[in-house]
Amino acid sequence: MTTFEFSIIASGLDPQADDFETRFYNAGCDDATVSFQKGHIIVDFAREADSIGEAICSAVECVQKAGARVDRVEPDPLVSLAEIAARSHLTRAAVSLYAKGERNADFPAPVVRVTSPTSLYDWAEVATWLFHHEKISREEALEAEAVKAVNEAIAGQDPELREAVRKRLESREKELEAA
Repeated sequence: MTTFEFSIIASGLDPQADDFETRFYNAGCDDATVSFQKGHIIVDFAREADSIGEAICSAVECVQKAGARVDRVEPDPLVSLAEIAARSHLTRAAVSLYAKGERNADFPAPVVRVTSPTSLYDWAEVATWLFHHEKISREEALEAEAVKAVNEAIAGQDPELREAVRKRLESREKELEAA
């Protein structure tokens, strides 16, 4: 088993309640730290599982069992060039050259704030590109896809979270293997 680290951003519980932390612990979040920051419940996990998808899905179920509403999973799926550099352990200059097309072609286009100097990119798309160019591992690319798949399933209120994530990761694994 591998230990996967991620955060669940949640809401719907009173952080002042006497049983606030105990609810999470009793619901199976004994491998997490629970805090309340900027109006959100933050549940930071270090969860052991066979896959990132299993780790995140089981954590989401535990947070829901505690009575909280899961809003999203982080690390944030939207990233700046600086964040891409940090996550991939590349220099900011190298990432900037990739984004400008001066080092390699077909770097993913920004998806938010396209006309801004601080454009944001889809981390799952960028991670796949970086994997194809041998800059990050297959596991890192799959972790990015897992977070994206879970967040999309949460946003769409998919009742079959595990199945949606499993299918999405199987598809991405096949794509990565074909490369």
